Amino acid sequence: MAKKGQEKNTKNKAKHSRLVNQKKNKKKQEAELRKERLKAITKKAKESRDTNK
Repeated sequence: MAKKGQEKNTKNKAKHSRLVNQKKNKKKQEAELRKERLKAITKKAKESRDTNK
């Protein structure tokens, strides 16, 4: 037998999935930023090593 009225928990599920997606995107963005910073550091270190020789 079908339930009457509004579906159970629909709003909460939508809100939860939105928040989880925000969290995933933030993690991904932070990881990308970290990679870029590490690349810049290694490039700078390599350049300073090459100029010292």
